[in-house]
Amino acid sequence: MIQKNYVQELRKRGLLSEVIPNTEEYLNTNKSTGYVGFDPTAVSLHIGSLLPIMLLVHFQKAGHQPIALVGGATGMIGDPSGKSNERNLLSEEILQKNIAGIKKQLEKFLDFEHKENPAQIVNNYDWTKNFSFLDFLRDVGKYLTVNYMMAKDSVKKRLEGDSGISFTEFSYQLLQGYDFLHLYETKNCKIQMGGSDQWGNITTGTELISKKANGKAYALVCPLMTKADGTKFGKSEGGNIWLDPELTSPYQFYQFWLKVNDADLPKLFRFYTLLEVEEIEKLEEEHKNNPNALKKILADDITARVHSQQDVENAQKASALLFKGSQEDFENTDEKTLKEILADVPQKSFTHSAFQDFETIVDWLSNLLDTSKGEIKKLIKGGGISVNREKITEQQAQSKPNFKAIKNKYYLVKKGKEYFVTEIV
Repeated sequence: MIQKNYVQELRKRGLLSEVIPNTEEYLNTNKSTGYVGFDPTAVSLHIGSLLPIMLLVHFQKAGHQPIALVGGATGMIGDPSGKSNERNLLSEEILQKNIAGIKKQLEKFLDFEHKENPAQIVNNYDWTKNFSFLDFLRDVGKYLTVNYMMAKDSVKKRLEGDSGISFTEFSYQLLQGYDFLHLYETKNCKIQMGGSDQWGNITTGTELISKKANGKAYALVCPLMTKADGTKFGKSEGGNIWLDPELTSPYQFYQFWLKVNDADLPKLFRFYTLLEVEEIEKLEEEHKNNPNALKKILADDITARVHSQQDVENAQKASALLFKGSQEDFENTDEKTLKEILADVPQKSFTHSAFQDFETIVDWLSNLLDTSKGEIKKLIKGGGISVNREKITEQQAQSKPNFKAIKNKYYLVKKGKEYFVTEIV
C-alpha cells in the first residue's frame, strides 16, 4: 500500500534534481520496485553515499520496495562519471571484501524483514559472470548507438580531457543499462534512482528497456551534496568521512557534524535526517539564534542511525570531557571510563624511554601530530597548542617534555579545535 507521495517528499526536502516525466504519477498509483546502485570501490560507504541511501529509505517509507544493487561486476570496470582519470581495477578478492562491508552497512538503514515491502540486496556479478562478450554485443550493444553513448556528459568530458577514455569505461553505461533491464525483467523493477552524476547512465537503462523490452521505465536523481561555498561535502582533513567505525571512529563522525558550516544546516537536516520537514522548520525557528544547538541535534540523529545510541552517548561524554573538563575532571574519571571516552580520539603511544628521548616539546608534538617542526612553532607562537589544558609558550617549546601526566600516563594535546592523546606505555 502506498503511504505517501514519494516524489513530493523528495521535492520538499530539496532531494530532487531530475526526474523522467510521469514518474510521480506512476508512483502515486502503483506500488513499485526501484533500485539504487552502489559502487564497491572501498570496503565502506562514506557520507556522500548516504544521499542515495536516503532515496531508498524514503522510497520504502512511501510504501515501495527498495533494492540496493552492489556492483560486483561494474566495480571491476570503473565508472567514468565525475572522474578525470581511469580508475584502477580491483581484484575479485578485494571486491568481495568491499561488497561484504557495504551490505553490512546497508542493513542498518533498510528494513529487510518488512511484511509488505522488504528491501533486497543484489549483486550484478551474479547475472553478468556467465554473460559472454559475444552475447553482450548481440543482446545489449546493438540496441544503443555510439552517437547516443558519446552524447552523455560523462563521456564528453573525458573525451575533451587529456586522458581520454578507454573502451572499458566507455562500455560502463551499457553494463549499468543492462542491470536495469535485468531487474526490470526479473523483479518488475521500474525505477532507478541515484546521484545526479549518474543521470546519463540511468537514462541509458530506460532507453535500453524501451528498445529491447518495449517497456516503460522511470528514473530520478538527487543533487550531489555540496557545501554553501560550492565545494565538495563529506571530507575532513583526514579524507572521506566513512560509515565504517574502523575507518572513521564514531567520535570523529560525531564531531564532523558538530563542525559543519551554519549555512549548510537547512540542507543537511532535509537531506540526511528522517525528521518531517515541518518538524525541521519548527526546530530552525526555535534555535534560529543558536546554530550549535541545531548541529547537536543533527549530530545526535545521524550518529545514532549510522552507528548506535550508545556511540552517541560515548561521543557526548568525550565531547563534554574534552571541551569542558578540567585536569581534575580527567583525574577523577576512572581509568576504564576514561579509556572508553578517549578511545575515539586520535592517539599515539610512546614507551617511557622513547618519550624521554625527545629533546624538545616541538620534537614530540611534530611526531605526535605528524606536522613539521616549523608549523608546530608557528602554532605555538599563535597560542594554538595546549597540553593538559595549559597553553604551550615559545619559551617552553624548546625544553624537554616534562608535564604532569593524567593518571601518570596520558597527555591531552589540543591543536586548534582538534584533540590528540599520547599514552605512555
